[in-house]
Amino acid sequence: MIAELGLAILWMAAALAVLQLVAGAFALRPSGVALGGLVRPVAVMQGFLVLISFGALIMLFVTTDLSVKLVVDNSHSAKPLIFKIAGTWGNHEGSMLMWVTIMAMAGAVVALIERQLDERTLYATLAGQAFISLGFYAFLLFASNPFARLAQVPDEGQGLNPLLQDTGLAFHPPTLYVGYVGLSIAFSFAVGALVTRNVGPAFARAMRPWVLGAWIFLTLGITAGSYWAYYTLGWGGWWFWDPVENASLMPWLAATALLHSVSVLQSRDALRAWTVMLGVVAFSMSMVGTFLVRSGILTSVHAFAVDPQRGSFILALLAIDIGGALVLFAVRASTVTEGARFSFLSREAALVFNNVMLCGILGIVLIGTLYPLLTEAYGVKVSVGAPYFNPVSAIFAIPMFAVMAVGPLLRWRRDRLTGERVGRITRPIAICAGLVLVVFIGVEAAAHGIGILPALGLAIASGLFPAAFLPLVGRNLRRTPLPVWGMVIAHAGIAVSLFGMASESAFSVERLAALTIGEARDVGPFHVTLDGMMPVAGPNWTALRASVSTRYEGGAPTVLHPQAETFTNPPGTRNESALQTRWNGQLYVVLGEQAIDGRWQMRFWWKPFVPLIWIGGGMIGFGGILAMIGRMLSDLRRQIAKGKIAYRRVRQGR
Repeated sequence: MIAELGLAILWMAAALAVLQLVAGAFALRPSGVALGGLVRPVAVMQGFLVLISFGALIMLFVTTDLSVKLVVDNSHSAKPLIFKIAGTWGNHEGSMLMWVTIMAMAGAVVALIERQLDERTLYATLAGQAFISLGFYAFLLFASNPFARLAQVPDEGQGLNPLLQDTGLAFHPPTLYVGYVGLSIAFSFAVGALVTRNVGPAFARAMRPWVLGAWIFLTLGITAGSYWAYYTLGWGGWWFWDPVENASLMPWLAATALLHSVSVLQSRDALRAWTVMLGVVAFSMSMVGTFLVRSGILTSVHAFAVDPQRGSFILALLAIDIGGALVLFAVRASTVTEGARFSFLSREAALVFNNVMLCGILGIVLIGTLYPLLTEAYGVKVSVGAPYFNPVSAIFAIPMFAVMAVGPLLRWRRDRLTGERVGRITRPIAICAGLVLVVFIGVEAAAHGIGILPALGLAIASGLFPAAFLPLVGRNLRRTPLPVWGMVIAHAGIAVSLFGMASESAFSVERLAALTIGEARDVGPFHVTLDGMMPVAGPNWTALRASVSTRYEGGAPTVLHPQAETFTNPPGTRNESALQTRWNGQLYVVLGEQAIDGRWQMRFWWKPFVPLIWIGGGMIGFGGILAMIGRMLSDLRRQIAKGKIAYRRVRQGR
C-alpha cells in the first residue's frame, strides 16, 4: 500500500509541475495574468507532495518491504538502520527521487520567500524550474520507477554494495545533490531573467543565496566524499581523477566562478551577460555529471546505473534543457545590457581574470574526462589521469592563485597604484611573494627530486595563507562584516588544502610488507609491529582484525586495528583501513590477504600533513557559511529598517 501511495503521489506532483509550467508561461502574457496567482501555491504543493513520496520510499527501506524491487536489490533485513535509510539513495532510482525531491522543495522555497524579483521574472523562473523537473519526473515514472513491485516476494534482499555500507554514504550524496539542485535554481533564475530581459542587481540579489548555498554544499560534499574514498577504498589516495569524481568537481568550478560573478553583479551592476552564461554552464556541468554517473558508459564504484537506455533518456534531457537555454541565451544576449564598466586595475577585473582561469581548469577537466570515452567508442582505450590533469591544470591555477592574493586588496571600479596605495598593496604582496620564493628554493634544496609541482604547491600555499588575511589589515576586526571574514577564511582554506595536497604528493612514504606475528617494519617516523590477528563479527559481516602497535620516533605505543571484512548479502569484501593522526601527518594501515607461507600482507603509508586537505576543505565551506549568515543578517537588518520607516510614516499620517 505504501508503494502504491508513493507512486500515486509522485504522479500528482508531476501533474502539478505541468500546471506550474503552463500557469507560469501564460502568466507572462497580458491575457494570462490571472493564472499567475496559481504559480506560487502550486509550486509549494508540488514540493510537499514529492517530499511525502520520498518519505514513503524511506519507509519501505526501513521496514524492508521485500515486495518492492528496489528494496530487494539494495537492502537486507540484517542491515543496521542507518544503512537501510542511506540505502534509499544508495542506488539509481532512489537517488533520482531524492534529486527530484530536493529540486521540488527548492522551488517551493523560492515560491514562498522570494519577494525581490518582479512577478513576471518570478513566474518565468518557476516555470523554468517546473520544465526541468518535468524531465526528471518523466525519467522516474517511465524509465526508473522506484516503487515497482515484484511478482514473487523473495525471502531476503540482496543487500547493499559493501563499499557503500559506511556512514559517509548517509551524508555525501545528499550534500552533493543539494549543491546540484541549488545550481538548478540558479539556472532557472538565469532563464527567467533572459525571458523577461530583466538582468540586473535585483536578479543577482535573488540568485546569489542559491549559488552560495549550492557552492557550500558542493564544497562540503566533495570534501566528505574525498575523505570517504580515502579511508574506505584502502588505496591510500584522496583523489584519483576518477570520471565520477570529476563529475562533482566540474560543477564546483563553475559554481565558484558564478558565485564571484553574481556578487559583482549584485553589488556593482557589472558582468551581466557573463553571470547569466555562468548560470547556464554551472547547471550544465551538473547535468553532464548526472549523465556520466547514470548512463552506463562508466565503470566506477561511484556509478549507479549500467543501462544505456536510461543514459539515452538523460542525454535527451541534457540536450533539451541545456540546448534550449543556450539557444535562448544566443537569442537574448544582445538585449542584455553591458552594465557598469570597470578599469583593468580593479577588483572586478581580478575577479574576471580568476573566473576565466576557473573556466580554463573546467575545460581541462571536461576534456580529460570525456576524451577516453570518445576514443573508446572508436575501439581505442586510453587512460587520462594525474600526469595530464595536474600539470595542465596548474597552467591556469598558478596565475589564479597569484591574482587571488592581490584581488581583495584592490578597489572596486578603478584603482591606482599611486602614493600611499603603492605601499599598502605592494609591500605586503612583495613580502608574500618573497616568502613563496624562499620556500620554493628551500624545498628544492632540502628535498631535491620531489618534483616541480609539489614544490610550487608548498611555496604558493605558504605565501597564499598570509595573503588571505591581508584584507583584514587596518580594519576594526570587531566591526568587520561576516562576508569579509568568510572570504578570508575560505581563501585561507584553499592555501591549507593546497599545502596538504603538495605535502602528500611530495613526502608520502609507502611500504608493502609480508609479516609474521611479532614482525616489525619502519614506515617514515613510525616503527610498526604486527601483534596478532582475531576474528570479529558485525551486524551483517564477519572480519579478520589485525592488532598493530605503532611507535612514533620511539615514543609510547598506540594500537591500530585494520580489518578485512566479508559480506554475504551481497557477497563482497572491504578493507577497512586504520588511521593514526598526528599534528604533522597520518599513518595509514591496510590489512591484505594471508600468503601461502602464513605471512600477512600489509600496506603502510606515512602521509605528512595529509589531514590539511580536509581541514582546508572544511575551512572553505565554513567561510561560505559565514558569508551566508552575514548576508542573511544584513537583509534582516534592512527589512527591520524598512519596517521602522513604514511604521513612522503610518504614525505621521495618523
